[in-house]
Amino acid sequence: MRKRTAAVFLAPFVLLFAGFFVAPILYALAQSFTAVERSGLLGLHGQSTRFAGLANYGKALSDPGFVESLGRILLYAAIMVPLMVVGSTVLALILEAGMARWPRFFRTSFFLPYGIPGVIASIMWGFLYAPGTSPFTPVFAAFGIETDLLGPGTVFWSIMNIVVWLFVGYNMLVVVAQLQSIPRTLYEAARIDGAGRWGVAWRIQIPLLRPALVLITVFTIIGSLQLFNEPLVLLQLSSGISTTYTPTLTAYHDAFNSNDMALAAAESIILALVTAVLSFGFLRFVGRGRR
Repeated sequence: MRKRTAAVFLAPFVLLFAGFFVAPILYALAQSFTAVERSGLLGLHGQSTRFAGLANYGKALSDPGFVESLGRILLYAAIMVPLMVVGSTVLALILEAGMARWPRFFRTSFFLPYGIPGVIASIMWGFLYAPGTSPFTPVFAAFGIETDLLGPGTVFWSIMNIVVWLFVGYNMLVVVAQLQSIPRTLYEAARIDGAGRWGVAWRIQIPLLRPALVLITVFTIIGSLQLFNEPLVLLQLSSGISTTYTPTLTAYHDAFNSNDMALAAAESIILALVTAVLSFGFLRFVGRGRR
C-alpha cells in the first residue's frame, strides 16, 4: 500500500521529468547520428533522413570555429569560477561580519540584478559599452586612455562583467545562508580564545562554507559553459563577436541559420559531455579530498 501511494505521488514528477528533460536529450542524441539529404533544385523535391554515424561529430570537431569556441569558453570558465566564488564569499563575509551599516539593504541591492533577465541586462550594458553612449569612454579619455569596451580585445572581459554583475548577488545569498547555519557557540568560543575577525573567517567560517562553495562552483561551471544570451545580444554591437564565439552560439547558428539540425545536435551533445566531465570531475575531486 505504501509503495502504491509513493508511486502515485512520484508519477507526476517522473512523467514531467521524462517528457521535458530525458526525452529532449534522447531526441538530440538520436538526431546527431542522422543526416538530411535534399533532392532537386534548391532541395524542393523533398528530403530524406539517413543514418550518418559519427559524421556530424567529426564535422563539428574538425570545424576550427567550433573548436576555437570550446577553447574560449573553457578559458572563460577557468576565470569565471574563481572570480565568482571569491567575489560572492567576500561579499557574504563582509555583510555577515557587520562591516556594512545596512546589511539588509546591501544584501537586497546585490541580489536585485539577478532578477533582471539576461537579455535585458545585456541590452542595458550594451548601451553602457557602446562608444557613442558609454559613460566610461569619456572617463578613460580624460586619463589619456582610448578604449573600446566592445572591441575584439576587450569584449571578452565586458561579457564577463555582465555575468558577474548578474549572478554574484545570488551566489552571495547562498553563502550567507550557509554562514547563518553556523552555530553561534563557535563564534563565542573563538572570541574567548582571542580570535579576531580575520581568524574567525579563516579558521571557522571558510572551512564550514564548503557545501555552499561546492554548489556555487558547480553552478558556475555549468552556467559558464552555457554562455549564450550576452554574446548573442552584443553580436550586433561588437566586431569582436562572431557567430561561433561560444559553442551554444555556434549550435544556434548551425540550427537556425544554416538549417543543419543534426550538426547542431552533435555540437550540443559535445558541449553537454564537456560540461558533465568538468562538473562530475570536480565533484569527484572534492569528494576524494574530503575523504
